[in-house]
Amino acid sequence: MKNSAMKGIFAAGMVLFLFGGCGGPIADSGGLGELGEAGELGTTIAELTEIFPYGAIRLKGYALVGGLNGTGSSQCPAPIRTYLEKYILQELSSNRVDVERIIASNETAVVTVEGMMPPAAAKNEHFDVVVTALAGTDTRSLEGGWLYGADLYEAQRLGMTLTPAALAEGAVFIDRLGSGGENKETGYILGGGTVQEEYKMNLMLREPDYKRSSDIRNRLDERFGYGTGRAISPGLIELTVPEKYRDGKKRFFSVVGATYLSESPEIVERRVMHHIGRLASSEEKWASEIALEAMGSASLAKLSALANSSNPEVRFRAARCMMNLGSERGFEVLREILQDKGSSYRVEALEAMTSAWNSRDVAGAARALVSDEDFDVRLAAYESLSKLDDITITREEVGENFYLDQVSQFSRPAVYVYRSGQPRVVLFRAPIYCRDDIFIQSSDGTITINAGAGQDYVSLMRKHPRRANVLAQLKSSFELADIIRTLCEEPTVHAGQTQFGLGVSYCELIELLAQMSEKGAMEAEFRAGSLPKIGVNIKN
Repeated sequence: MKNSAMKGIFAAGMVLFLFGGCGGPIADSGGLGELGEAGELGTTIAELTEIFPYGAIRLKGYALVGGLNGTGSSQCPAPIRTYLEKYILQELSSNRVDVERIIASNETAVVTVEGMMPPAAAKNEHFDVVVTALAGTDTRSLEGGWLYGADLYEAQRLGMTLTPAALAEGAVFIDRLGSGGENKETGYILGGGTVQEEYKMNLMLREPDYKRSSDIRNRLDERFGYGTGRAISPGLIELTVPEKYRDGKKRFFSVVGATYLSESPEIVERRVMHHIGRLASSEEKWASEIALEAMGSASLAKLSALANSSNPEVRFRAARCMMNLGSERGFEVLREILQDKGSSYRVEALEAMTSAWNSRDVAGAARALVSDEDFDVRLAAYESLSKLDDITITREEVGENFYLDQVSQFSRPAVYVYRSGQPRVVLFRAPIYCRDDIFIQSSDGTITINAGAGQDYVSLMRKHPRRANVLAQLKSSFELADIIRTLCEEPTVHAGQTQFGLGVSYCELIELLAQMSEKGAMEAEFRAGSLPKIGVNIKN
């Protein structure tokens, strides 16, 4: 992806621990404290420790968005101006840069940058951020802009710490599909936030005690492997997520809380029977599933019986738990659920398999679903194969701004665009072709896709954003992938040959693809993923 001229500096910040269950499409509720069974079944780690509220960390910073074609503003409050001047000089390592001129230009705009860093974030993990023109300035639009490197700090400590938690940079995405009109003073940087350091989660004892802290550490190492827990002090234990839970951190912390501190063969059997009964008949199935996973292989025999249950949810949860405990039988049951077109747990089953099982077996199961009639299942299969870097998907970078993925398996042709996370356009049942006799134009009239009846090529035109009489025009074949490349590639010279493109942005492309589908210009349905929920989280 495109590199900013102002490369940001990372540093680890403090983690604000906010707990949230490992849910997904199934509503799994309840904190870790509810997973413990006091009394005759023994004491769980959750009953002895404060497992810090676990969730996203709100980050904030200030930065510049450039390339705004005169829609920016020279206005900037003095304290923020001082910060930006120092930041720019530091990042560019040059005193010959006219920083004042850069900030004062109407080609740039000062923005607030906010994001929700993922819980227990790993180093280099990406997340969406939102940029908003600073209130009180004359900035009219951030469309077409690029966010230069921005240091992001824990929002509650902004101005109190010198250690940024993450960096943000990238192209500004302004959604053009919404019916409520465009707010061009606010935009997203899809996947534009990058975490600097991995954040360790901690357990804090309610009553600090060195022996109890050591006992908990030893129990964690016994259950999950050496080095899982580290007793830093009599009241604090640092956790390291095992490799098998690398894609299921929330689930891991839930399992930790449900782990009993001590055990014997007799009490383990009673615990298993208790939680098997709850999984089979109570409404607290999530808590029971986690408790059984926490007990390890001792649960497998009884879980195997539940994997044959006539209750779809019980069967799914039992199989998922078994698979997470290394049972091939659990994997087979989940694969049977995948093949059952009447099951409402197919997507969840595939997600669980992708996170926890042998990649070759999962890839085989996912390939069979890429052609499924249910689009949600098809999309889940694609995402599974994408995570596994499967050869079924052909990927290329377009315009250094987004990826174009093509899936050739037989299925109904479809185009799916992501509006959160890594910007991607996915073509199902590629190659997809457009018909002739089409006329598509962007909402602002600057981009046109045209092919007359009987014409053997597609004409692509783009007006200059400031000079209406300047027009760039290129030709493309009728293959949709070729149209996308020609629209969005930047004019470049590669290996001595000039490669032409119109430099259309990702958000402009999405609008054009939606129109092409709506007007029947391409032989595929169009679907768009949901927008980032950053704004809702930040306001709350």
